Amino acid sequence: MGLRARAAIDVSRCASYTSAMVVGVMTVTLSVSYASSLKDKRRVVRRLVARTRSKFNVAVAEVDAHDDRHTIVLGVACLSTERGHAHAMLENVARAIERERVDAEMLDYSVELW
Repeated sequence: MGLRARAAIDVSRCASYTSAMVVGVMTVTLSVSYASSLKDKRRVVRRLVARTRSKFNVAVAEVDAHDDRHTIVLGVACLSTERGHAHAMLENVARAIERERVDAEMLDYSVELW
């Protein structure tokens, strides 16, 4: 009674097939200038990741600069059926992070959609 594999659809033969899924990815770079240790930085990262996940329906993780105590690089991802919605969702996340983080300064962010 194992799991059955679903048959893959050959989309090249389906004339009416259109991709209905948009993947949005955002990279956010923040500075934590006061952090005297990685423990201070990770405390900020944990709160930021938890708050972002609970407020928005997105996936969030620290993706770079793990050993730099002054820099946080987060990856944020979302799925949508419309490009505009995915972009607006990620922009809202960026504004919320910038507005709510008094202990970390946002340096940069970039959004990519597929």
